[in-house]
Amino acid sequence: MMPCFHRGSCRSCTTIPLIRLLLFLISATACLEKSCCVAAGYDNGGRAYHYGTHDCRSCGTLLQWSCGNSFSGGPDLEAPLVTDRPDFTEASSTVGRGVAQLEIGYTYVYDNDGPDRTASHFYPEPLLRYGIFADWLEFRAQQSFVSEKVNGVDDSGASDLYLGFKIALSPQECLLPEMAIIPQTFVPTGSGGFTNDEFLPGLNWVYAWDINDCISTAGSTQFNRVTDELTAEEYTEWAQSWTVAYSLTEDLGAYTEWFAFFPHSSDTALPEHYFNGGFTLLLSNDIQWDIRAGVGLNDAADDYVVGSGISIRFH
Repeated sequence: MMPCFHRGSCRSCTTIPLIRLLLFLISATACLEKSCCVAAGYDNGGRAYHYGTHDCRSCGTLLQWSCGNSFSGGPDLEAPLVTDRPDFTEASSTVGRGVAQLEIGYTYVYDNDGPDRTASHFYPEPLLRYGIFADWLEFRAQQSFVSEKVNGVDDSGASDLYLGFKIALSPQECLLPEMAIIPQTFVPTGSGGFTNDEFLPGLNWVYAWDINDCISTAGSTQFNRVTDELTAEEYTEWAQSWTVAYSLTEDLGAYTEWFAFFPHSSDTALPEHYFNGGFTLLLSNDIQWDIRAGVGLNDAADDYVVGSGISIRFH
């Protein structure tokens, strides 16, 4: 039997990986037909039975790693909110159908790159997350304001609009992760020197594990279209992250994280590596305050980043 991170019955963990993958794909087809899973099996007398179907809109996740009648995973509105900030790695869960969550904050970025010194302020960074159609589907939108000083010259304006959908794919089952996928794009709505003048689509895959009551870990893999800062030519950028979160008390949490950007076919951009960490404080089940700081790990990266924010859930 495979070892499990979670407590409770784990009979389904004996399923071999290939069969588990097939069940995962079967669940996807079933959900498109308005059923998360149609599970079948045999009782002790050898008689066939069915667990039945489930309305896809009430599923916490779009898919299940194995068929059954639990339909677990997804948002829990009785538990504290789960936020995408303050780390780089997004949450692997959605907010829930009909639930709105607003995450706002401030970030300061400083970089001394030889002859150029850049200090940037980003605020209020409002990320709106709203659950639509089903618990597993979330609409996302964000547009912030930027104030920047480069070698003593000030400039400011709105950044490009970010739009996306988060799809909660699966709950965690033993060693198999909770997963989500986020198709996303930047829309050229920004002002002056803060717009890319192009639609820049991308895809973000998030995967996470609860190890025990005190520690969880997650990672994300992204592929996005971006523009070269010097030549304005488009290229593909791969972003990778890994984070570890710690529950210090019932209300106080912390995290440490590595993330990096890897340009492909860029004219001038180089890989950038960062390390950051921070703390979160629950003021109630629906309100969380956070603070964070990070440093660049190579010459191409910004020197340091600090920020703080607050997230509020409405339901």
